[in-house]
Amino acid sequence: MTDKDLIRQALRARLSAYVPYSHHPVGAALECTNGEIILGCNIENAAYTPSNCAERTAFFKAVSEGKRDFSRIAIVGGMDDKDPLELCAPCGVCRQVMMEFCDVDSFEIVLAKVVNPKHPDEISDDDIEVKKYLLRELLPVGFGPESLK
Repeated sequence: MTDKDLIRQALRARLSAYVPYSHHPVGAALECTNGEIILGCNIENAAYTPSNCAERTAFFKAVSEGKRDFSRIAIVGGMDDKDPLELCAPCGVCRQVMMEFCDVDSFEIVLAKVVNPKHPDEISDDDIEVKKYLLRELLPVGFGPESLK
């Protein structure tokens, strides 16, 4: 699966976001090392603190299904009324969750600017501008399992 195909999966997940307060839907597509894709969306709560990001939704869903090996995640998000969708980077808490399960030097975080965001099946490759990072680049000094040894 190409990066742009993974972005389309994240856009598909974004359609399920529950965002009545921020109006900032985010979708994530987490790729397992076996090629399986786990989708996640952000889910808001009136009390705000119980809200959950799309990235963590995807990770927690995957882990709850027994998956522990991941290669990359695509993330897309932005305000409902914005075009284009600009890069939407994971928050610090999501980066920390990624560090729990992923190798910081090989796990890829795929972000995208999407022009004319419509239904994922209608977006051409030319509508997607990809930017990739390694987890280490977005979380250069983190606290992970190795920190407890």
